[in-house]
Amino acid sequence: MTDYSNAPELKASVLGKTTKYADQYDASLLHPIARKLNRDQINVSDDALPFKGEDIWTGYELSWLNAKGKPEVAVATFAFACTSPYIIESKSFKLYLNSFNQTRFDSFDVVKETLTRDLSGASNSNVIVNLFKADDFNCLPFSALPGECIDDLDIEVETYSPSTALLKSKSDDVVTETLYSHLLKSNCLITSQPDWASIIIRYTGREICREGLLKYLISFRSHNEFHEQCVERIFCDLQNAFAFDNLEVCARYTRRGGLDINPFRSTDSATTTLNVRTNRQ
Repeated sequence: MTDYSNAPELKASVLGKTTKYADQYDASLLHPIARKLNRDQINVSDDALPFKGEDIWTGYELSWLNAKGKPEVAVATFAFACTSPYIIESKSFKLYLNSFNQTRFDSFDVVKETLTRDLSGASNSNVIVNLFKADDFNCLPFSALPGECIDDLDIEVETYSPSTALLKSKSDDVVTETLYSHLLKSNCLITSQPDWASIIIRYTGREICREGLLKYLISFRSHNEFHEQCVERIFCDLQNAFAFDNLEVCARYTRRGGLDINPFRSTDSATTTLNVRTNRQ
């Protein structure tokens, strides 16, 4: 089993290291990391994924110069299929986007084409890029999360590392419901900086014990793993415990360095209707 924390790919990464910020376009700053490294730990094979889905990134600090040297700004979204062989290490992504700052591009379309080409090449998959102007207020509207919040449950918490023993059925009744929590916190695998998220879980199957589910989500609080890894672990733990007929897990992480990462995994759909932006983003 491969240990992500000792992988050569991470030793070569800029994550957790002092770096200089380039202000001239440089695609070589992108640092891909194989998804396989983490999936080995949760016994998931890239050749037989138990889920579909994507990772939706939002870039809030994208800027470049137009052909006359005048700055342009935009908000960008980047959708990476979960079938891509590689994720992009987040600090390298930020450094890459910063390298646009003093670079001249002829148009929005050229910037979009450049981003699409570079990110698709680094992840070895087709990445969907969208750019929105600063006054396009409808591009990423805030919305309440769907379903019922479980955060007000009166529980006693003693476990702060992931434990599937906390997951229990409430009954054998088959239900369809959507639950969410704002209390998911994990930590960066390398730097141990906190990663904060709201998480939505929609399922059809045996009714889950909500108190146990909330304890399980809180148990990630001292856990070190990348965003995408946490969501895949949660998805697999839930599916292994309950064998749901349908399951969707979507986490909306707060941004760091102008980027947020929002992984989604599902038994059925490759894209999510749960992709809503919260007031924490």
